[in-house]
Amino acid sequence: MTTYIFGYGSLMNSASRQLTGQTAAAIPANVKGLVRYWSKIDDSYTLSPLVVTQGDGEVNGVLLAIDDSALADFDYRERGYHRIEVALEHIDCQTPLDEQDCVWVYVKDAPEPPCSLAPIMQTYVDTVLSGCLEVSEQFARQFVEQTIGWHFPRENDRHAPKYGNFAGVESSHQHQVDNLLAFIKA
Repeated sequence: MTTYIFGYGSLMNSASRQLTGQTAAAIPANVKGLVRYWSKIDDSYTLSPLVVTQGDGEVNGVLLAIDDSALADFDYRERGYHRIEVALEHIDCQTPLDEQDCVWVYVKDAPEPPCSLAPIMQTYVDTVLSGCLEVSEQFARQFVEQTIGWHFPRENDRHAPKYGNFAGVESSHQHQVDNLLAFIKA
């Protein structure tokens, strides 16, 4: 039996997730039954990260094999969310999963719109999309298309990063991220 976390945001970025704990290589996957939003978490957050809710949608991300002992570290990183198990039949990936495997995802039951006090931070966007680009540019485009809420307030903090798990972003990534986001209507 293997324990996985389904990462759909900053956990897709290998350098960012290593700030929390060790995982096996990321396995690209799509999960049905989830919807991804930009959302406030609670008043302790000064930015609005990504959340997923259970719903009629599909979200791309990565499966991360972890030791059960590491779950507490990831639970702490994802505080404000709660962890639920994903039904294996909802997961589409190239790596075969065993019926004994357990896949967890961090969810929020009701997304709350980002606002000027808790905007979407550009360094968070850069971290996530740099992680997507570790898979492919198509994977990154799919992420942009499957994420709701791009019209909410976004702050460009590239000059002084405010996202605490900012990592793994090269200057070349910023240009690619800007190109991926150029087609989004505000």
